[in-house]
Amino acid sequence: MDEFVEPLGPRILIRKDQSRQQTKGGILLPDQSEIPTITGRVVEVSVEVENDDEFPVAKYDKVLFHPKNAIPVDLEPNNVLFVVPVDDVVAVFRRAPRPDEEDSKDDDSDEFEDDFGGLSEYDDPDEA
Repeated sequence: MDEFVEPLGPRILIRKDQSRQQTKGGILLPDQSEIPTITGRVVEVSVEVENDDEFPVAKYDKVLFHPKNAIPVDLEPNNVLFVVPVDDVVAVFRRAPRPDEEDSKDDDSDEFEDDFGGLSEYDDPDEA
């Protein structure tokens, strides 16, 4: 039987990313210089968080969280899992749309402008 962790209440399960021991410039960092905010991947989301439209986090999102109230879970060897209250998640990493996706959005906006005759919200139709 495989074990798994299902967070309850307004919590999510996060797999902590490995901490960097060296900066991009090549400077070695000592272990004590760990920043108190940590990044990780969402492994599981509680039903309460999944049903809450105001909290835009889903499974597999990369997030930035504060570990103060995080509860470590020793379920998988060589992986650090934390049950984290959603209030301690401070950011979700998103990718910018690819250029080919932006082109299709521009086409839709042209159709929108055609429907309204190119009026902006600052144009007064009574002045014409």
